[in-house]
Formats: sequence, C-alpha cells, structure tokens
Amino acid sequence: MPGWCHAYVRFVEGMNRRVGRFAMYLLYVIMAILLWSSVTKIMHVPALWTLEMAQFTLVAYYMLGAPYSFQLGTNVRMDLFYARFTTKGQAMWDVFTVFVLMFYLGVMLWGAFDSTVYSFSVNERNPTAWRPPLWPIKSIITISFALMLLQAGVHLIRDIATVRGEKI
Repeated sequence: MPGWCHAYVRFVEGMNRRVGRFAMYLLYVIMAILLWSSVTKIMHVPALWTLEMAQFTLVAYYMLGAPYSFQLGTNVRMDLFYARFTTKGQAMWDVFTVFVLMFYLGVMLWGAFDSTVYSFSVNERNPTAWRPPLWPIKSIITISFALMLLQAGVHLIRDIATVRGEKI
C-alpha cells in the first residue's frame, strides 16, 4: 500500500481513539447531571435543564463513541455466514459492504450538515421551558458522522490490503 494510506490510517485511527476515549468520560458527566437532578428534586427545587442536558450528553456520548467502536470492531454485526468465510473472503465481503456504509454515512452527513447550518442561521432552540440552542448538539452529530465516514475509509483501506495480502 502507498505511504499515504499508512499515514491516513494512523491519523484517522489516532484521532478517533482520542475522541472515543474522551467520549467514554461523558458517561460520568451524565451521571453527575442525573445526580444533580435527583438532589434538586429532593430539595423541592427541580432544575429545568437536567433532563435535556442529560439527553444531549448521551447523544454526544454514543455519537462520538461510534467511530471508536467501529475502529475496535465492537460494533454489532450479523455473523451468520460471515464467520464461515476465510479472512480474505471476509475482507472481500467488507470491501463490498463498506461502500454501502459510506453511501449511508454520506447521506447522513449531508443531512446533519444541512440541519446544523439551518440551526445556526435561525438560532434554533428546543421548544421546552429551558429553550437551549440546538446548534451545539447538531454540530457534534455532524462531526461524528464525518469521523465515522473517515473510519469507514480506514476500514476500506485495511480490507483492500488484506485482499492483496498486505498488512497495515
């Protein structure tokens, strides 16, 4: 494989590893928000922002963690026939299916980007009592789809290398 493929794989996997490790700590942020929510309800002064903030943090948690999960191979897959293939056969099947994944991610990225731009332009807010702006979470969703698309490219490069009998 050319040198740029190795550099691309190292760069994207390093970036997704750091983002994914950061996302893992968001679980503690969610727990702190929900703990605060419980404390304020016990004190009979419930905070309006806790439910939505926990939801936004949860979205960030799983969206930013998805590329790292894909990188580690811990994503859910149906291995009914796939597990019976040889390593080269699995790589050839993955080369085919990663294009379907990349198309899907491209469509999702386009929609997420369009939604984020709209959210910025009209200062879109959630229609609740707290009324938080929606552009921060929409930006995170857009970034996560971009990272997932980049990781799918890494997956494609690794599978092509496997089919060719090379190692990355």
